[in-house]
Parts: sequence; structure tokens; C-alpha cells
Amino acid sequence: MESLETIQARHRKEQRDLQARITNKKKNATKKTRKGVNDECAELERQLKERQEQELAALNGEVDNEEGTTGEIEEQEDEKPNGASRKDATDGIAEQLDRTNLSQSPEPNSATTQPPPLPPQQQQQPKKRNRQKERMARRAAEQEAAAAAAEQEAANMTDHRKIEKTYLLKEFQANNLVEKEIQPDGHCLFSAVADQLEARGVPLSLGLGLGEKANPETGTEREVKGLPAYRVVRRVATDYMSAHADDFAPFLEEPLDTYVRKIRDTAEWGGQLELSALANAYGVEIKVLQDGRTETIEPNPSGAAGKKEERGEERKRIWLAYYRHGYGLGEHYNSLRQAD
Repeated sequence: MESLETIQARHRKEQRDLQARITNKKKNATKKTRKGVNDECAELERQLKERQEQELAALNGEVDNEEGTTGEIEEQEDEKPNGASRKDATDGIAEQLDRTNLSQSPEPNSATTQPPPLPPQQQQQPKKRNRQKERMARRAAEQEAAAAAAEQEAANMTDHRKIEKTYLLKEFQANNLVEKEIQPDGHCLFSAVADQLEARGVPLSLGLGLGEKANPETGTEREVKGLPAYRVVRRVATDYMSAHADDFAPFLEEPLDTYVRKIRDTAEWGGQLELSALANAYGVEIKVLQDGRTETIEPNPSGAAGKKEERGEERKRIWLAYYRHGYGLGEHYNSLRQAD
């Protein structure tokens, strides 16, 4: 038969063990399971308290009925003031156990209530590293560093766009020119040439071999055979290149007929070769203002320009502005008209 001290010590150990289990359950609970875990822990506390009270009540009855265990209780009664009875002693123990809250930690200054070290499986484990969160933090730091480096590099870079625009504006003023914006859609060179030909009174159909039959007094034809102006100019350039293949094929990295179809039928950008073909097809001189210099593309004297000069006609001159840095999509041509 257990003595009162043995039962009391066992009760304290059971309380500590239950407290450890409750702590571990609550630590591992999730948001969804927290309520169920709290209810389960409360039920465990209630069951332990009820069982311990029953054991104390059973022990109290045995102490009253067994003579062999009365001596120990009587010694405790002798030490109590005012002659407290054995029942008062056991009632005090039960009351002390009732006041014990399993959810509270033992008093730090009480050697008898200090909990023993938890078993290894119940000890708090080190917090698991969140590697994904660490990777995201590193990536964010790298992006911030790259952005700062790019900003610093941009601050130290030469502003080519500003330099280009400053030079071109100076040349516009020197040549009494005003700029007409052309849409940056891949057709800008051909649209700019079409605008210049219109301003100079040169029919677009002239380059298609219809110029000799066309009436100059009718002005520039906006469409030939249902084509927009820039399509007509593309057609003029490619027809001339096909008719003078030896002048253009050596400068290409692909077959001439493939290149011609691409320039004629798509929004492929035009360049130096197309300007040369157009200067000869229309018999005009093309001036291209660009950053740092002005390029002049003259027609072949043996072509349409030569025939005009033989007839005493003045050679027409058209002006284009070429941008390398001024537009986000890349190289671009604008039309330049004479200022009023």
C-alpha cells in the first residue's frame, strides 16, 4: 500500500509528465487543429485531476480504518497547532492539489516541484530552416544590388540621345529645315521618302516607269494600284534593285531575290542600299542628316537624273533625319521639310 508521501510524489510526477505532453501537443498544433488540441489537453487535465482526487479520497478512508498507518499520521497531527485532526491534514493535501494548475510552470524556488529534464523526443527541437525563404531573400538582395549598379552605371554613361538631338537641331536650323515625325513602324524610311517626294512634287509612279507618261501638274499620286504610299516606294526600290542586280547583290548575305521579296512585301527596315536604289530610280539627291555628319547620296548620272539634266531639268533634293539613339525601337528616319 502506497503511503501519502509516495502518492503525493507520484501525483507531482504525473502532473509534470502531463504538462510536458500538453506543451508538446500545443507546440505542434496548426491553425486548423489548435482548438481540438486545446480541448484534448483540457480533458487530460480533468481526467488526471479526477483520478488523483479519487486516490486521495481512497487513501483517506484507508487511513481512518487501518491501525498500522495511523502512527505516521498522528505524528503529523502532533506537529499541527490547535490539535488539527488527521482528516484536516488529508483535506489540506487535497486542497493543495486542487490549487495546482497544470498549465502553470512549477515554482522556480521549490526543489520539490522542479521538473526533471524532458526526454530527448520531447525536448524542443531547433527551428527548421526555411530554405525557400532564404533563397527568396537572397534573390531580392541580388536584384536590389543589380538595380543600384544599373542606376549608377546609367548615371555615369554618356547621354547619346541628348548629344544626337542637340547636333541635329543645330543642323536643322543651319539648313532652314523643320522636322516631320514619321511613325516608327518599320516603314519609316519609305514613308519619309514618300513625304519628301510629295513636298518636291515628284510623282511616286515615276519610279515604276510611269513617270514619263504621268502629268507632272497632277502632283504626287498617293496610291498606285491600290497601294499605300510607302508600299509604292518599297516597290520602286526593289524593282530598281532587281533590274540592277550587279550593283546590289555583292553587298548581300542572302540571294538577291529573297532579299527583294522581304523588302517589298514585309515591314523589313530599309537602309543604305534602299536609299541608293531610290536616288537612282527617282533621279533625286538624298541628304541624310545624322549625328556628327551629313551623308549625301547622289544618283547615277547615266540614269534618270542624267536624262533630266540633259533636258535642262533641275535635280531635286530631298532631306531625311536619321536617328540611331533617339527612338526606343532602334534606328529611325524622319522627313525634313523646308521651313516657311
